[in-house]
Amino acid sequence: MTPKTVPATPRSVVLAVAGAFLLSACGAQIDETTGPDSRSTVQRCGEAVEYTVPQRAVVYEGGSADKLFALGLAGHVHGYVMPPANPPVSQSPWAADYERVEFLSDDLLNRELVADAQADLVVAGWNSGFSDTRGITPEILDTLGIQSFMHAESCFNYPGFPERHTPFEGLYIDLERLGKIFGVEGRAADVIAGYRKRVTEVQQKAPSGEPVRVFLYDSGTDQPFTAAGQVPPTDIIRFAGGVNVFADVDARWAGVSWEAVVESAPEVIVILEYRDAPAQEKIDLLKNHPATASLPAVVSDNFFVLDYNEAISGPRNIDGLEKFAEYLRDYAATG
Repeated sequence: MTPKTVPATPRSVVLAVAGAFLLSACGAQIDETTGPDSRSTVQRCGEAVEYTVPQRAVVYEGGSADKLFALGLAGHVHGYVMPPANPPVSQSPWAADYERVEFLSDDLLNRELVADAQADLVVAGWNSGFSDTRGITPEILDTLGIQSFMHAESCFNYPGFPERHTPFEGLYIDLERLGKIFGVEGRAADVIAGYRKRVTEVQQKAPSGEPVRVFLYDSGTDQPFTAAGQVPPTDIIRFAGGVNVFADVDARWAGVSWEAVVESAPEVIVILEYRDAPAQEKIDLLKNHPATASLPAVVSDNFFVLDYNEAISGPRNIDGLEKFAEYLRDYAATG
């Protein structure tokens, strides 16, 4: 397949040259052989795309920003878009990096915003940032000379160029691909190796016996919204020693029925906490909802709160895994 080349605009060429001067001061140590005009061919989901080294990336949500910050690339990030669901960036392990870049909006990602920001790369997920209905897709950005990068975890249903990975493998693949685009492959390899090591250590400590049945409650009253098989919480639950009761649903996030939740009889319920939807409100709903009040997890008060940025694809998935694994070990020891 011939890689797609995003056309360079005069603006992006000027920014690329200016960015070369800033690299050493901004913490992104590009390999000496990799200049701002260097090109690399990297998969964007199932499509081979040719990239130049970005200097004004716009990132959508914490997972996108964290991937670049974890690779030491804050100097290549112009700004971030952070909808209200996301926790405060001051709570991030990369809070100092967020301070260095511009807060662009607390709205959804849109074409006008990235054009006004003079972005030369947009990082987001398919249907979680990029959207046909909102008119901001990789294809549309290609016509504007703006590069785009999609989270591999979100690629399984990307039209025309699908790509399927388990969620944590998607995280590693993203870091590897971003490392290649920015010329920091060695650093990316080190970061990935560190994350894999932490996951292996969790797996080695997982409780023995039958996996604990776990239901993740995201939101919803008439119909519960939950984590299906294609999102990080499923791997978090699995690696920690549990099983997501809706792991066999071939989707990312999905609506299910209360009847199906009751039939699954979860022993532990993971509550996904949004900044604008506190976990305690969701716990109270489950304790008072006639369909869930008698669930084993509810009766035993077995709730675990998972932070929003630990649930979407990003480096903080590893933090969420370690915290939930500790919870499951304590659950197994006392159960």
